[in-house]
Amino acid sequence: MNYDIIVIGSGPGGYVAAIRASQLGFKTAIIEKENLGGICLNWGCIPTKALLKSAHVFNYLKHTEDYGLNKIENPGFDFTKVVQRSRGVATKMSGGISFLMKKNKIDVIMGTAKVQKGKKVSVTDKDGKATEYSAEHIIIATGARSRELPNLPQDGKKVIGYRQALALPELPKSMIVVGSGAIGVEFADFYNSMGTKVTVVEFMPNIVPVEDEEVSKHLEKSLKKSGIDIMTNASVESVDTSGAGVKANVKTANGNVTLEADILLSAVGIAANVEGQGFEEIGIQVEKGRVLVNEWYETSVPGYYAIGDILPTQALAHVASAEGITCVEKIKGLHVEKIDYGNIPGCTYCHPEVASVGLTEKQAKEKGYEVKVGKFPLSASGKATANGNTDGFVKVIFDAKYGEWLGCHMIGEGVTDMIAEAVVARKLETTGHEIIKSIHPHPTVSEAIMEAAAAAYGEVIHI
Repeated sequence: MNYDIIVIGSGPGGYVAAIRASQLGFKTAIIEKENLGGICLNWGCIPTKALLKSAHVFNYLKHTEDYGLNKIENPGFDFTKVVQRSRGVATKMSGGISFLMKKNKIDVIMGTAKVQKGKKVSVTDKDGKATEYSAEHIIIATGARSRELPNLPQDGKKVIGYRQALALPELPKSMIVVGSGAIGVEFADFYNSMGTKVTVVEFMPNIVPVEDEEVSKHLEKSLKKSGIDIMTNASVESVDTSGAGVKANVKTANGNVTLEADILLSAVGIAANVEGQGFEEIGIQVEKGRVLVNEWYETSVPGYYAIGDILPTQALAHVASAEGITCVEKIKGLHVEKIDYGNIPGCTYCHPEVASVGLTEKQAKEKGYEVKVGKFPLSASGKATANGNTDGFVKVIFDAKYGEWLGCHMIGEGVTDMIAEAVVARKLETTGHEIIKSIHPHPTVSEAIMEAAAAAYGEVIHI
C-alpha cells in the first residue's frame, strides 16, 4: 500500500491537506481513528456554535416585546433536543468530509496510526489488526485534547472537559468553569443562557486574556450583567467530588473560598496529541509538548511533516488548514508564501461575540509604535440599533508614522463575520486613510470599522 502522501488525522488541518494533495495530483490516503472531521467538526468548533445558536434564539424568545411582538409566556426548551440538534449538525458536517474524500479519490483508512522508520505508518484497526502503509511524504495532523491539570483530574462526570460539556444528559443547575479563554467563555455563555448558574474562575487579571484589555473588560461587564459570576486573579487549588456535586477550593487575593456546583468544567487549554505516535522512536523532535518543524512544516526527520495543534503555532482550525495547504504546496514545488502568524484572526462566539487580529494597543506601544487609536461604539450604529444589539464597539490601532493598520479588536453581535475585512486589509498593507475612503454600505454594522478608523484620525462623523 504505497502512496505519495499519507495524512494522519482528519481534522481541519488533515482533511484540507489531503484534499489539496489530491488536487495537485498526489496519490493520497488519510488515517483517522474516530470520526472524519476531527475534534473541530465533531467535538469543537461546529457543535459549540450549534449549541450557542439555540441559546441565542432562546434569548430572543425571552425578549420578543423589545421588538414590538407579543410576549411569549414562559418560553421553554427540551435540553435533550438542543443537544441532539448540535450532534446532528456535527454528524452532517462529518458526513460532508466523507463525501469530499470520495470526490477527491482519497483513501480513508480507519484506525490508530503510529509512524515508523523508512517513511512508513502502521495502522491498528478496531479489531487490533495492524497494517503497514508507506508514502514518500507523511503529514502528521493528530491535533489536541482537553488539558488536565494535576489538581483538576477529569472524571467525565463531575469534573469534565469540553467533550462532555457538549453532550450532558441533563442541564445542570450550577456549573464552575475554570478558564476563560474561548472554550470556557463560550460554554459559560451557553449554560448561563439556558438557566444554569455559572461561575467562571480565571487565573489571569482579565477574562479572554489574549484580547485587548478594553475588550476583555467590556466582555466581563456584559457577562456579569447576564448573570455569570466571574472571579479573576483566582485559581482552583483542589476539588472534592465525594458528595452529590463538586466543591472547589479557590485561591483568591483575599484568601481561599469554597465554591459548590453540580459540575466543574475544566477549560484550561489543550494538550497536543504527541504521545504514543512513534515520534521518539524515529527521531522526530518534540519540545514542551509540541512538535518542532521548519518554516515549511518538515520535522527533524526528512519526509515527515507536522501541522495544526501539535505545533507551537496558534491552535486554531483555520491556522491548521492554512498550514496543511502550505505544506502540501511546498512539497509539490509550487512558489509558496509563508504564513504570516501576526495576521491570524481570533474569534470567540459568546454573546456578545469577540473578534480580533494583529496587535493590541498595549502590544503596539510595547513594540515602540506611536499609535493612533480609534473606537466606535455600536450604540451609535443605525443597523445595530435596529437589530436591538448595541452592546459593544470596534477599536482600531494604526501606526501614526506610516498609517499601517496594526490591530483591530471588536466586541458585539456578528463581529466574527466582520473581522475578515481587517485581515484582508492588513494583508494588502492598507492604511487608515484608505479604510476611511473605502465606502461602506449603509446601514450595516460594518460601517463601525470605517467610523473607528475615522475616529483614529479625528474625522469621525457619527459620534
